[in-house]
Amino acid sequence: MEVRRIILVLLLAPTLLFAQSDLDDYQSEFVWGINKNTSGGLIGGFMFRKSRKISDNMFQSLGLEIVNLKHSQETQLRSGTGSTYIFGKTNYLYAFRFQYGRELILFRKAPQQGVEIKALAAIGPTLGLHAPYYVEISPDAGASLNNTRREQYNPRNPDHTINKILGTGYLFQGVYESNLKIGANLKAGLSFELGTIKSNVTGFELGALVDAYTEDIKLLAGAENRAIYPTAYITIFYGTRR
Repeated sequence: MEVRRIILVLLLAPTLLFAQSDLDDYQSEFVWGINKNTSGGLIGGFMFRKSRKISDNMFQSLGLEIVNLKHSQETQLRSGTGSTYIFGKTNYLYAFRFQYGRELILFRKAPQQGVEIKALAAIGPTLGLHAPYYVEISPDAGASLNNTRREQYNPRNPDHTINKILGTGYLFQGVYESNLKIGANLKAGLSFELGTIKSNVTGFELGALVDAYTEDIKLLAGAENRAIYPTAYITIFYGTRR
């Protein structure tokens, strides 16, 4: 009886091993995520990445990140109407980062448990939309809320003072007046994949990134505006594998 069990285990072992390894064997994946970074707001932006296996432990990837970059000295104020705005802000900067990268598997998880860890790096061009920041003002210092207008903030305009600003402009107001800023980005990080199903991906990514533009980007009046924007980030991502 014992001999039969041993023979049965030997016969089934290749099948069991293949089934376990197949759980971790995938050729491509697509993930998307929500980004939080030190140069953005509560939600810094969004990430999309397509990866393809090129060797046992290496993947190559094409990615896109869309983020709203902010000046480190931006401060949010509240007007007499209860609305919030950023005093001194003159422009937005929406960055579209196109990335080509590599992902190296450092640690493979056991089937349906554990964590898969990857080291990743990417580089590519950045296209920045430099859009005017609008504020709603009351020239009569709030005496009449019916007499208001929305303009790009200008520190030299006598109507653009704290006691006359009621809030910001409309959502996406000024986007159609954007200027294009050319730059490049470089990032490095670690990815932690926590999913337990082969076809699904869930996890988070930690790392650092640098945006560098060909000229200084004006975002905040009275502050030093610069061309290089370093940032640390965390991205929560989801996706699929095949």
